[in-house]
Amino acid sequence: MDIAGLLPGYSYYLRLERNMSPRTVASYVSDVKEAAKHPYFGEGIEEVTPDAILAYLESRADLSKRSQARVLSALRSFFGWVVAEGYRQDNPCDGIESPKLGRYLPAVLSVDEVTAIMDSVDLSKDGGVRDRAILEVLYGCGLRVSEVVGLRISDVYLDEGFVRVIGKGDKQRLVPMGEMAVAAVREYLAVRGAAADPASEDILFLNRFGRALTRVSVFTMVKKQALLAGITKEISPHTFRHSFATHLIEGGADLRVVQEMLGHESILTTEIYTHIDTSTWQASILEHHPRR
Repeated sequence: MDIAGLLPGYSYYLRLERNMSPRTVASYVSDVKEAAKHPYFGEGIEEVTPDAILAYLESRADLSKRSQARVLSALRSFFGWVVAEGYRQDNPCDGIESPKLGRYLPAVLSVDEVTAIMDSVDLSKDGGVRDRAILEVLYGCGLRVSEVVGLRISDVYLDEGFVRVIGKGDKQRLVPMGEMAVAAVREYLAVRGAAADPASEDILFLNRFGRALTRVSVFTMVKKQALLAGITKEISPHTFRHSFATHLIEGGADLRVVQEMLGHESILTTEIYTHIDTSTWQASILEHHPRR
């Protein structure tokens, strides 16, 4: 049986059983489909060997180590599913180590830089009031851009000071809102235009046509405001989430609390994400060490 013929079933498995996002499913399927074209993979699913996997990865010198690791992850997942379905007895990716990745630390804004970007928004315009509210929610709640554009009015509890967020894997979490984020959203709701259709009525942030914003439009707005604020760092909406987490940790917030707020499954993700330096960890551990 050829790999291409199994991809629809694998895609169904990722969506329904693994509950992966459409973008992740498309990425995994695309990586496996591309690998299947390579002569190292032979004619059928049974012919793929560990040496073939290694040879394919070595042939992809055009990919970064991070991208190679993603491809290996997709292949390991695919062949794991193949084994579970009984199409072959073993996973040829077993025993193959992922490329060693360096520690990825995106740009971090200082509190003053965050303030400068917020202050750069022209609040005399309705669009400015909306953009300021978006920035306050990105930073003040630490949300992903996809979570912000999908935020619904019915999920925002301004009096109680929190939002209900549907994150990766359709998992829900409650996130506290800072006072400035609450105030900014209140001001925006006072000038929010009418929705263009029933599907947009409950969407919090609307574009000028009365429909939900796109991720790209938020990226564009963030870069524009950073430029107006004189920020030369390469930033994106995600920079606000990263900066928020960093500032929380630096201010003494518990790492587990930050993990829950950001919606990370593993605390290791949070530890890397907030890039706490070694000295901070060392001081904390030694302070509470039972043999100090």
